[in-house]
Amino acid sequence: MSGHSKWAQIRRAKGVNDNRRGALFTRLGRELVVAVREGGGGDPDANFRLRMAVQRARDANMPMDNIDRTIKRALGQGEGNQLDDVVYEGYAPGGAAIMVQAMTDNRNRTAAEIRSTFGKNGGNLGESGCVDWIFEQKGVLEVALDGRDPDDLTLEVIDAGAEDVDEYLEGDESLIVYTDPAQLNQMREALEAQKLTLTRAETQLVPKTKIDLGEKESLQTLRLIDKLEELDDVQNVYTNAQIADEYAEKYAG
Repeated sequence: MSGHSKWAQIRRAKGVNDNRRGALFTRLGRELVVAVREGGGGDPDANFRLRMAVQRARDANMPMDNIDRTIKRALGQGEGNQLDDVVYEGYAPGGAAIMVQAMTDNRNRTAAEIRSTFGKNGGNLGESGCVDWIFEQKGVLEVALDGRDPDDLTLEVIDAGAEDVDEYLEGDESLIVYTDPAQLNQMREALEAQKLTLTRAETQLVPKTKIDLGEKESLQTLRLIDKLEELDDVQNVYTNAQIADEYAEKYAG
């Protein structure tokens, strides 16, 4: 099993309880637009990237009218500003790797904001390629326990083709399941066919190695990640920092 931590629980809870719904819908809308323009059209059945973007939007309770309107606007090509996928790499206090995925209509503005955020929070924005080798793409699914025994559920998802499953911690309400990104949709369909409830299915950057941080560096790293995630253009932030439970709980207050 993969490692697990209190920090992972806190971050998932933060995402579920995020009251910045307008900002969340903006980010999801950008994902939909780029998925249409770069993934092969506006039909989710023929465009896997769009299918995953639509599912994430629905999981976040974005109204279907909003989703359909965004897709139609994206199909217009000439309407709205062009959005680009951009990735930034850097280091957190203590040397942990940071990967930032953004969508922007102004690369200069986004780069300046991200560089400033790194600098103000004890980190350093690095050159392209400085840390991306630490991460690999994985399909990540979150499966609700729904009262089931975690060990039994773990065996079920492995039998269905999962590559790995996060260790279950007391208080978890779901299992985090990993698969080859090319098999993400197939894995999702297999789990849904077993009547399991999926609350998330997406591709993520997962660190191949992790770095342990002390208390000071852990708190600084968590603050840096939070500040990066608050930027309008930032879609996702990944790190290979290993945060001890006591530090994560202290930061969460």
